[in-house]
Amino acid sequence: MKISEHRLQQARQVKSPNFNERPAGEVPTLLVIHNISLPPGQFGGPYIEQLFENRLDPAAHPYFATIHQLKVSSHLLIRRDGEVVQFVPFDKRAWHAGQSRYEGRENCNDFSIGIELEGTDDAPFEAVQYDVLAAVIQALLDTYPSLSARHITGHSDIAPERKTDPGPAFDWARLRQLLGVL
Repeated sequence: MKISEHRLQQARQVKSPNFNERPAGEVPTLLVIHNISLPPGQFGGPYIEQLFENRLDPAAHPYFATIHQLKVSSHLLIRRDGEVVQFVPFDKRAWHAGQSRYEGRENCNDFSIGIELEGTDDAPFEAVQYDVLAAVIQALLDTYPSLSARHITGHSDIAPERKTDPGPAFDWARLRQLLGVL
């Protein structure tokens, strides 16, 4: 995979308005892994993209009435079939982590890249998602010297009171093996 001008060339580009500039002098030093499915537990469909584009119809599903007003995004989404969608360039601050802390630093959005996997906390992720995730991470590590394989974490680790993703079904050992980091 190749990154050019802060965009993953192999990703389908969908622009989210839910981002802003990183603080002056801030560069990405952390990768945050998330999961998402809309409606919860259902895969496929346009709803994740609609949420990240502020176009989610609150009448399309009862759950959507509770979240349609959220202004959220991630840098990338890796779908169940391995398709990668990019919403925010890597040099920008995507709104994925919310109130968060990593190694004593607050506001992880300022210094992180957020990667969503289409999935749930308790359902196994697809093999192709791990393969694509590892390839994406390797491209990020190759492109951004500020990133390190030692600083990859889950949303649950930076916001433990609020979040549970990527969840117990996420196989961290498998990801580390694919990255060659044991």
